[in-house]
Amino acid sequence: MEQSRGSSSRLRFLLAVLLFELVSAAAAITRDDFPEGFVFGAGSSAYQVEGAWAEERKKPSIWDTYTHQGYAFDHATADVAADQYHKYKEDVRLMHEMGLDAYRFSISWSRLIPDGRGAVNPKGLEYYNNLIDELLKHGIQPHTTIYHFDLPQALQDEYNGLLNPRVIEDFTAFADVCFRSFGDRVKQWTTVNEPNIEPLGGYDMGYLPPRRCSSPFGFPGITCAEGNSTMEPYVVAHHLLFAHASMVSLYRRKYQAVQGGRIGITLLAWWYEPATTKPEDVAAAERMNDFTLGWFLHPLVYGDYPPVMKRNAGSKLPALTAEESARVRGSFDFVGVNQYGAIYVADDPSQLKRELRDYSADEATKYVTQPFESSRHQLGQEFKQRGLGLRNDDAPWALRKLLEHLQTKYANPPVVIYENGAGHEPDPSGGLLYDDEFRSRFLQVYIEAALQSIRNGSNVRSYFVWSFMDVFEYIFAYQFQFGLIGVDYGAEGRTRYARSSARWYAGFLHGGELRMVAPDGSRASS
Repeated sequence: MEQSRGSSSRLRFLLAVLLFELVSAAAAITRDDFPEGFVFGAGSSAYQVEGAWAEERKKPSIWDTYTHQGYAFDHATADVAADQYHKYKEDVRLMHEMGLDAYRFSISWSRLIPDGRGAVNPKGLEYYNNLIDELLKHGIQPHTTIYHFDLPQALQDEYNGLLNPRVIEDFTAFADVCFRSFGDRVKQWTTVNEPNIEPLGGYDMGYLPPRRCSSPFGFPGITCAEGNSTMEPYVVAHHLLFAHASMVSLYRRKYQAVQGGRIGITLLAWWYEPATTKPEDVAAAERMNDFTLGWFLHPLVYGDYPPVMKRNAGSKLPALTAEESARVRGSFDFVGVNQYGAIYVADDPSQLKRELRDYSADEATKYVTQPFESSRHQLGQEFKQRGLGLRNDDAPWALRKLLEHLQTKYANPPVVIYENGAGHEPDPSGGLLYDDEFRSRFLQVYIEAALQSIRNGSNVRSYFVWSFMDVFEYIFAYQFQFGLIGVDYGAEGRTRYARSSARWYAGFLHGGELRMVAPDGSRASS
């Protein structure tokens, strides 16, 4: 008995020493441990921060229409948002003080080309030139997204927007203006942000613009005036895939050799994890990763949609001809990923027995946890006590598994982590949140996971925090905020204030350790 207790004590001691060494090693990480040229940044997008929704010849996007019709959470709009259109110089100064290498932003299509095609708005051109020049003046790289959900309403009205293949030509013309006007200074382009989510929210579930769906599908409580949930998500994604390929082809043919930039696409990249070790649940998780990531990565790398999608969706999934396959295959210099954690899933073969199926039924899985519920242990009443009941439980292992997946299944492409961050619900009383240590911890473990993946051979080039400042969140409006910099939305001037996570990130970017040393000499752990 005494020998057993002694062995147990020694084991606990050895485990404690190992844990201490792991935490100490992580704490000692600095940005110098990353490869030379590795870029750290933070991001936003045009509709979510700019405001000035109808100023200086800008016309509505589908998001302006959607929010003005009262469909957004809390009936909120982004008419003013963080007002970056008028406050960009202040924001760039804050970025410089933080030590950002790069800022990710997007171009508002209906600000630059108000009718979606044709005449360029000189005021829109002036704004983006000024923003880019201000960034460069402060030594900050512009990472520019051409399309981040905000399709001009004019194109939606004219020909049903993304449902019509004509949109590919208009995307390409829009990109041409961007490359010609800004490409002498912008060296990192993203064609489309999250084309693997817009077809679902807007054309299957109907809870995002342009609110298309069909019975019996659609988000609970939403009745769409028109749509076809069984077909339209696949059609829209197909058009976005070829719009991307067309923009890349244009850039490579006309601009890249002279301008020297890189161009890619950015995907929403939740990691799908099996709820159990049962083979059918393991297969369900693999299927979900194919349906979400593979939907675009498989044609981009291999020239066709994933076999499981072709099998489950059948004729609803457009077929690629040999010429189309050649056009999309290899049409990227990097892959951007927006990663927030893991979703646990289980097999649900009954879905495939339904005579009428939408995209979700074709997946043949059921969610055991929902987005922003990375842990299966967070599903109790405590998790949903107030407000939306949302939070990010860190799951850095999900990022590591995602990067390993890209490394092994998709030929280890150059990867830019364009979004990663932790959200919080604002104080119902209107108080401002200054102390967000939870966000610092979240970012620390993900940055550490990125470094571990790099050391294991993953080709990660950059890491961006979502978001640089509080923004209008597309799903949660102002009720779930991710900003390093807080924005007082109750103040007419949209006052900015630095949270503790901003100060921590600044310390890390200026050479400090990943995990800060406390006043008592101990290192903060995750």
